[in-house]
Amino acid sequence: MATAGLYRRFLSCPPAVEFASSPGKQLFLEAIQNGTMEGFYRLVSYFQTQSEPAYCGLASLSMVLNALAIDPGRKWKGPWRWFDESMLDCCEPLEKVKAKGISFGKLVCLAHCAGAKVEAFHASQSSIDAFREYVMNCSASDECHVISSYHRAALKQTGTGHFSPIGGYHAGKDMALILDVARFKYPPHWVPLSLLWEGMNYVDESTGQTRGFMLISRPHREPGMLYTLSCKHESWISIAKFLMDDVPLLLKSEDVKDIQMVLSIIVTSLPSKFEEFIKWVAEIRRREDGGPSLSPEEKARLGVKEEVLKQVQETGLFKHVIRFMSTSCSIHSPTSGDGDTLPDIAANVCCQGAEILGGKISSSAEYCCHETCLKCCKAEDEKPVTMVCGTVVNGNSEQGVDVLIPSARKSCCTCSSLSNSIRMHPASTDVLTVLLLSLPSTTWSDIKDERLLREINSLVSVENLPTLLQEEVLHLRRQLHLLKKCQEDKVDEDLHAPFS
Repeated sequence: MATAGLYRRFLSCPPAVEFASSPGKQLFLEAIQNGTMEGFYRLVSYFQTQSEPAYCGLASLSMVLNALAIDPGRKWKGPWRWFDESMLDCCEPLEKVKAKGISFGKLVCLAHCAGAKVEAFHASQSSIDAFREYVMNCSASDECHVISSYHRAALKQTGTGHFSPIGGYHAGKDMALILDVARFKYPPHWVPLSLLWEGMNYVDESTGQTRGFMLISRPHREPGMLYTLSCKHESWISIAKFLMDDVPLLLKSEDVKDIQMVLSIIVTSLPSKFEEFIKWVAEIRRREDGGPSLSPEEKARLGVKEEVLKQVQETGLFKHVIRFMSTSCSIHSPTSGDGDTLPDIAANVCCQGAEILGGKISSSAEYCCHETCLKCCKAEDEKPVTMVCGTVVNGNSEQGVDVLIPSARKSCCTCSSLSNSIRMHPASTDVLTVLLLSLPSTTWSDIKDERLLREINSLVSVENLPTLLQEEVLHLRRQLHLLKKCQEDKVDEDLHAPFS
């Protein structure tokens, strides 16, 4: 038996029954026979221990997302796409979660941002009978999983609020299996469902709302392939407010006559550090002796990304953005700053790539990139691929890093291009186009000029977009909607899924 102290805790039995005990094994066998352990196998395959004392929500969510085989669309480390706590930085900065934990509503927001289908309920909005029905249904299937937010005191455990997935259900004993992600503290255990329900009825003092439960399943569509939003940097609050609140007011107050004026008003008013809010998801990999080498799976994904980018560049709005960018010499681009020439950008991208590959998320200052090269080459399918190459120095070690940028452009650039001082990020026109498409339709409703309003609506109408681009835009629109709710501290009041 583990002794009480810093090495684990005694599990109070009763009310809990340790999963690995003889009674726990018997409950497990009986639940299997009754068909209410079907969700257990995938969950236990991706069972993880929270990496920080306050990361129980992030660990529970990443465990469930991986069990559902939801592709994050971006890499974790090396070549691997995988949900990890460190990647769940939409809706709440990780440093804040590390210090204070995360509320129920913001974890629901994270699940939506990650691309999952979510139904969530505060205990005050549901009943024990409804909760039991949801647990029973999810336990009889591997297509959905339940994460519970409860107060440990109801189970006679030390600590306060906690998140963990429910791994199964025993109908005869009316007990739920808690796959506790704080495995350094308590092992998996069975608890009476009535006590778990009691724990979910505790009020979270930080929100004034009761705790609750969420049902997570695979989405009808995959999350965005090329773009994602993040609140990793604190500037996201001002940016979300600007996009959702200030832009409509600016367009309403100005005597706007054409699309170029609309673009000028928006772009010249963008908050600083805008580039940290919307990420252009590029494929990052190590340089290998035999040159760039992509697996069939990666080629297929790159092909989809190229098609999305091509669809962006074929929109009528993109043509207006290109014209605006090419004629506005004095404009500050969305990625303007101290290092806004292409060589600086290329070096920064390579450093970020090395940072990700090294598993270091917030230590880019340690990396220095002296050599950069922007070039176009052909993949094995003869399609053009834009690549930023660099040699990154970290202490006494050097690492060659390639950043592969999906591109539908047919023009070819060479290292000599770096001699030109370009104030635009290579993808800023694409990013700006997608951003404008992702703004709520109400953004434009107060434009006074009726002809311009009709033109704008025809350019930004989601219904007129090809399917791949439509899904990309809707994903960003949902993310923006959720971040606005976070900025207003309304996510715990309204748990409904954002509009599509």
